[in-house]
Amino acid sequence: MIKTVVYSKETCPYCVKAKELLKSKHAQVEEIRIDLLPEKRDEMIEKSGGRKTVPQIFIGDHHVGGCDELFDLESDGRLDSLLGVKKGAEENTHRKLIILGSGPAGYTAAIYAARANLAPLVITGSLKGGQLTTTTEVDNFPGFPEGIDGNELMNRLEQQAKRFDTEVEFGEITDVDLRARPFRLYQGGKTYTCDALIVATGASAQYLGLESEARFKGRGVSACATCDGFFFKGQKVAVIGGGDTALEEAIYLTNFCEKVFLVHRRDELRASKAMQKRALNNDKIEILWNTAVDEVLGDVTMGMTDLRVECLKTGEKKEIGVTGMFVAIGHSPNTSLFGNSLAMDENNYLLPKPGSTKMNVEGVFACGDVMDSVYRQGITAAGTGCMAAIDAERWLAEQVST
Repeated sequence: MIKTVVYSKETCPYCVKAKELLKSKHAQVEEIRIDLLPEKRDEMIEKSGGRKTVPQIFIGDHHVGGCDELFDLESDGRLDSLLGVKKGAEENTHRKLIILGSGPAGYTAAIYAARANLAPLVITGSLKGGQLTTTTEVDNFPGFPEGIDGNELMNRLEQQAKRFDTEVEFGEITDVDLRARPFRLYQGGKTYTCDALIVATGASAQYLGLESEARFKGRGVSACATCDGFFFKGQKVAVIGGGDTALEEAIYLTNFCEKVFLVHRRDELRASKAMQKRALNNDKIEILWNTAVDEVLGDVTMGMTDLRVECLKTGEKKEIGVTGMFVAIGHSPNTSLFGNSLAMDENNYLLPKPGSTKMNVEGVFACGDVMDSVYRQGITAAGTGCMAAIDAERWLAEQVST
């Protein structure tokens, strides 16, 4: 098999995500930790053509790019060939209950389902552990008075689920057929079937949608401060947004950066009062109120070199002297798999039947951020995961008795 090199750092969920995919392919991986070997940072940037985001992945002489590009290769069916993986016979797996997603909702559903002897299979999705793995400090999850790192919290939930004989498999389902039971789920050469399905696929970070933003993604533009803040030591950066995530990213970046501009479209923040207090009391953070991103500036050689913003009240545009931009403007539910089969609202969140987690297809249940456009908290996701497992257990019992 062709040798694969992954430049990574410890606090990077996308590095974990990429390594998990390569591990599932039995790839021969050499990991270079740029946080432990800082001299490798410049080597990585040079080899990748100026990329300032981890992971950066090289398969043989081919520069794949980052995590998204690796998964694009997998989705297109080109990754196996690039790695030199020989395709085997199609695999078929049946389980009574399958849970899609491995955030607080998915793992909580697994804990309850496993304790009910349903022997669930959790298919993790591309970001194992979900959004909380991008959070450095979780202060509001009950039971942790001193707070807890997001990655550690999700690792604990996974271990608790496995304690009750939950089977956890890394992978991302690319197609589903919910027209008849058993339901059929597809991933590459694998086909999964199940009698009941819990959807806990969560949500993914949104970007602004600017052409210049896409052009400099990975070369100054990022959606994960814990992954990429390391590259901006002593520099000035901008964080876009006004919610808890944006403020947390800004506060985290002050550990590395000379100054952090918080660019917010409104004249008040949406974040919790506790998070606002921390940000407003941080001398390194300057808030640009009523301001939107106009253009990400840069060139092919340097990557992003500055950010032009616009005051929404006066129309004045100016460059603010930053070399990095971190986007934290919210999330979109991961429901594209179910567009033709499951009920959704106008924003593509799943719509369970009132008072339950039951979907419009018998035997399918939804929990977590994929169906919650209001609260979107780790603890509420865990609560609905419990509900989904109980609903699934009762529904399966009814099928046996009828």
